[in-house]
Formats: sequence, structure tokens, C-alpha cells
Amino acid sequence: MTRTDADRELDLVRATEIESHLSGCRACSQAYENIRTLGSALKSADLYFKAPAQLKSRIRESLGAENKDTSTLQRLAASKSDEGGPNALPSRSQTKAGPTLFWWHWLKWGIPIAGTALIALLVATGSIGPSTDGRLAQEVTASHLRSLMATHLTDVLSSDQHTVKPWFAGKVDFAPPVKDLAAQGFPLVGGRLDYLEDRPVAALVYQRNQHKINLFIWPATSSANTTKKPAVRRGCNLIHWNESGMTFWAISELNPAELREFADLLK
Repeated sequence: MTRTDADRELDLVRATEIESHLSGCRACSQAYENIRTLGSALKSADLYFKAPAQLKSRIRESLGAENKDTSTLQRLAASKSDEGGPNALPSRSQTKAGPTLFWWHWLKWGIPIAGTALIALLVATGSIGPSTDGRLAQEVTASHLRSLMATHLTDVLSSDQHTVKPWFAGKVDFAPPVKDLAAQGFPLVGGRLDYLEDRPVAALVYQRNQHKINLFIWPATSSANTTKKPAVRRGCNLIHWNESGMTFWAISELNPAELREFADLLK
């Protein structure tokens, strides 16, 4: 089963073809990730609400009252039939109880269905769902995993910071800071141009033993220096922070302690 077989309806040959296409087509790959994100959001436990005991009790009482009303209607109908035949007019109690039961049946089944449809619509249009940081973490994770799966880990392959940094000139509208951390056990591998948050970004690639680290950099929207809580996405550890007018996202399969050490060396 390939990662592209999201609905499990593709045969092996077709799934392999699509996998190959996604590795080279950014637009289709992003569309696929959006589908996966929507599917995950619909399965999120946050969308489910456990009814309180008081509500359950009120529903049981309403159902009991409904059964009593139904029995009363049946007895009244039988009584009227005996008294006036099949053309006997319904009593006032019948005309009141009938519409009540009718609307109760519609509400009992219609409200949950309408609620589910509304949630799906809100998720699809982005009105609810992951936060901005959550959506960005999904984009970063997808880009990181694609870089490891395909042959596009680097555009410029060099361990020399003075080679990697000038390569970005003219490709992005900022100068990404590039540090040599080989002495600290995080040698520079190279860099590439990537696309996150609807803009081109710089992606620097470092290494720790057999693990690759993708460091995404682009101008921050705020000048404040901040460090966000580490996160985990699809088996990868992420750390992101703002410093000196830049946003940094570091992601790797490294354990959290080593990734934190890497981030601290950059600050």
C-alpha cells in the first residue's frame, strides 16, 4: 500500500504512477496533503462531544413521554373508531399530540445529521481545524518527508557555509543565516529552495549521525523573539522559533534532546 492510496481504491500500478507524479509535482502533492489533512481532521477526537449525564436523562424522559403519547393516541383512535366509525373527527388532544410527535422524530434524527454536515463544511472551508501553527507544522512535515523520499534533498550540495549562503541570492528576498556546526556534531550538508506558507523559503540541510535535519527559514511577521513548544508530527520532532526577524523551523527524526541542542546552537 503506497502513501498515495488515500481511499484504498487504487491498484498497485496506478498507485505507483501517482506516487511518482507527486514526487515531482508540488501542486498535486500539496493537494494530496490537503486531502489527508481533511481526513485526519474529520477523525479528530476534538470533533466528538460526550453528552453529560443530565442530557442523557432528559432524552430518556422525552422518549418515555413519547411512548406514553403514542399509547394515548392509539387508545383514542380505537375509542373514536368504536364511537363514530372510520370517519370520526380526531379530538383536540389528538391534533396537538400528532404534530408534536412528528417534529420530535425529525429533530431526533435531523439535528445529528445537520451537525455532522456543518462540521464537515467548516473543516473543508478552514473555519475550524488546526491552528496556524498546526497547519504550518503539517506543511513543514510534508516538505521534510518529501525531501527524504525523493532525490531533491539539496539544490546546492556543500558543507561550506560560504558556498551555501550566496547560492540563495536572487532566489529568495532575504539572506538566510547559515552556520557551520560541524565541530558541534551537526555538519552542514547543503541547501535548497522550498515553498511554505505561500512563499519561497530557504531550507538548510544538516546531519546528525544518520539523521537529516531540515531547517526552514523565512522572514518573520513579528520582530519579537519567541520559542514555541516542541511538537511531534508523523514520527518527526519539530522545534520552531523567531529570532532576529526570522522564523526558524527545525525538523528531524532525531530525538527531542538532540534536536533541542541543535536549535540552541543556532540561537
